Amino acid sequence: MVNDLVVEATDLHKEFQRDAFQVIALQDVHLTVQKGEFVAFMGPSGSGKSSLLYIIAAIDRPTRGRVKVLGRDLLQLKERAMADWRNENIGFIFQTFNLIPVLTARENVELPLLLTHLSRQERAEHAATALGLVGLSDRMDHYPRQLSGGQEQRVAIARAIVSDPSIILADEPTGDLDAQSAQEILTILSRLNRDHGKTILMVTHDPHAARHASKIRYLEKGQLLPEGAPQPE
Repeated sequence: MVNDLVVEATDLHKEFQRDAFQVIALQDVHLTVQKGEFVAFMGPSGSGKSSLLYIIAAIDRPTRGRVKVLGRDLLQLKERAMADWRNENIGFIFQTFNLIPVLTARENVELPLLLTHLSRQERAEHAATALGLVGLSDRMDHYPRQLSGGQEQRVAIARAIVSDPSIILADEPTGDLDAQSAQEILTILSRLNRDHGKTILMVTHDPHAARHASKIRYLEKGQLLPEGAPQPE
């Protein structure tokens, strides 16, 4: 049903300048995502996967085209309004964790809440709840240097979900992790999708990671291949 659409992208095109060359990252991309889906985007390096994710996250803008997320036309939002909308609706998980080393796990998770009207105590409670969901209740006062890579990524997931966003976007969330840590992260994402109804869009190079998704979409040379198309060589 149309009301269940959380992402609707039409004719997306993204290009940028790199030295003397014009690089086309996306061309003529059409995409719809239903509420509650877990979609994995795969494709070779340079195929446009991350560019698509960043546009949906309202971190970047397309060169042309139209993108609606949760019913909002993102291209109609000014920069400040876009930042506020993103903080309220989007949880983003980066491959490289992006934790602040001088802050504890709890303080890192609290960061998105500093833009809300929550009190200090409420922020601490929300952060504790999010860290509990990813199994780190006993690591709240640890600094990133005191955590393993898998634990750091779990802190990053807690930070992404602390504001209870409707959509979680993950850019190679297991790319820097060993096999066991990667499996733990994928289990958490699957649980957030299955038990908490979060819509998840994940970029990955790993076929094992992609199998945790309910749908796999492939990109090649900036184009989103038709649904059901085989993986490009």
